Amino acid sequence: MIWDLSQLVRSTEPTALKKEMISGVAEAQEIRKLYHGKIIDFDAKSVLGFLELRDAYLLKYEGVVEYCYLLYSADSTSEVAKELHEAIREAQMKIEQEFAFIDIELGKLLSKNPSLVQNPVLGEYRHLLEKILRRVPHMLAENEEQLIIAKDKNGVNSWQLLQSDWLSTRTFEIEIEGVKKQLPYGKIIGYYQSPNRELRRQANQIVYENLGKDEILWASAIRAVCGDHLQMCKLRKYPHAMTQSLIANDVNKNSIDSLMRTIERNVNLYRRYLGLKAKLMNLPKLANFDLAAPLPKAPETKYSWQVSRKEVVDAYAEFDEEMGIWAEEMFTRRHIDGKIRKGKESGAWCASWISGKSAYILQSFNERLGDVYTQAHELGHAIHAYLGSRNQKPSNLEIGSCIAETGSVFGEILLTERLLRKARTREEKQAILANVLDEFGMAAFQVSARVFFEQSMYDSIQQGKFLDGETVAKLWTEARDKIYGGSVDWLDVMKWEWTMKPHYYMANRRFYNYPYVYAQLFVFALYKLYKEQGKAFIPKLRRILAAGSSKAPHDLAAELGFDINKEGFWQKGMDQAKEFIDMLEATM
Repeated sequence: MIWDLSQLVRSTEPTALKKEMISGVAEAQEIRKLYHGKIIDFDAKSVLGFLELRDAYLLKYEGVVEYCYLLYSADSTSEVAKELHEAIREAQMKIEQEFAFIDIELGKLLSKNPSLVQNPVLGEYRHLLEKILRRVPHMLAENEEQLIIAKDKNGVNSWQLLQSDWLSTRTFEIEIEGVKKQLPYGKIIGYYQSPNRELRRQANQIVYENLGKDEILWASAIRAVCGDHLQMCKLRKYPHAMTQSLIANDVNKNSIDSLMRTIERNVNLYRRYLGLKAKLMNLPKLANFDLAAPLPKAPETKYSWQVSRKEVVDAYAEFDEEMGIWAEEMFTRRHIDGKIRKGKESGAWCASWISGKSAYILQSFNERLGDVYTQAHELGHAIHAYLGSRNQKPSNLEIGSCIAETGSVFGEILLTERLLRKARTREEKQAILANVLDEFGMAAFQVSARVFFEQSMYDSIQQGKFLDGETVAKLWTEARDKIYGGSVDWLDVMKWEWTMKPHYYMANRRFYNYPYVYAQLFVFALYKLYKEQGKAFIPKLRRILAAGSSKAPHDLAAELGFDINKEGFWQKGMDQAKEFIDMLEATM
């Protein structure tokens, strides 16, 4: 359950790693000396050569960058990890400053000679160049871009680091079976899915009560990040607070507006499920601490690391044998860290290792069904990395979050299929369906509340309102209630739920939430297609994952006959969710 990061680097000695960082900065400086001011006059062949040079540079130093970040994510209390993390942050800032000229000069070149985008010599990089052209109106002068990079390292990026470090190093006191325990964040949140309702309530109460005590800190952080973003929108002439995110995720506002309208139109479908779950739990209404809870008659199954591994790997292998091999390899090569420890970053994620044609996964494994689903989700990201790195160069693997979630969400459905086939009783089937619908509800509907919430913060700042803790909490509960209505009873302390979501504190990654909504409905629509086409669908999913960022999400969907600008497409995904709800109701 502990990953082996030594595969990423030639030596794990801090001195050797720092020397490699220094070499990376020096090489970036040399590239700047050779090419600065010259790209503007490049022909297609010269552009190709330069892009290949940059890709080679990224692959050369990728390992040391990943090593330092992953080491710190697994244990931010380690003195060595802290030292290396700060060193790599400093080195990356310098490298980004040296390379700030690249996209600016490429943008100027393409503006002057747009036909280069269609030149067959640059065919492999065509969409990359299209994306650079899209950013041209929002680019600043090189010295301004360099200043922003320096400003971000010790400015808004530090708020994100603080939020992560605070959560990873806190402990929370809770009484379990008469014994008081001090638990790290990664352990106590495991009790959100405890079969003991009072224990679930206590865990939620304790965590959010403690988070609320530091509301001044969290309000200061979120106010700074949001305020900084609005200033950058003004400097870069973004027409909307969401524009930067739309460009980063390679989508347009029409498609996201269509997606969010579909969500609003279907809130009663989600509320219908919440009502069914309340009946299954013998409750008049769910409380917030019941939303992710197992059903009372669900088998009290604990999933060991070995059992989870088998279920998830087999789910992928039954769909595609090679995907199963790659999933198994993540375990055999020790690329997954599931151990719970103080200092470990909260949540779960997957980091691609392009030069190794693999990935690394971080999660906190509590032996619950939800942890098995998390493992399936993150291994979907890993399989995405396996396919992408075998078919694309690094410049075509800067995948927007909307498409980046495709393999992961599909993996969850594959696990659901497998578990449903193995279910022997009605109660087992109910438990599996409830789990997949809990996940869908959180990712599609609760996350939509986060989208509404984030927009409301920008609107409030622009209206001259001051975002203190209580104001932010009010904006959150209003956005939340837009989704849930009166279908759930909330503990008062849940008004502080916004404090622990890292997505709100990620500098220059605003509106990081709607991609999860996008992925849920996109993949549910893909799953309907899979049920219609069977094995003939598998190469189509592989092509999506292998494409990396070489094609826009709109084009990937169009190849399957879908139009993401139309609400009808998103409704297909919602209709699949309705099928799962109907299946659950039929068991009652």
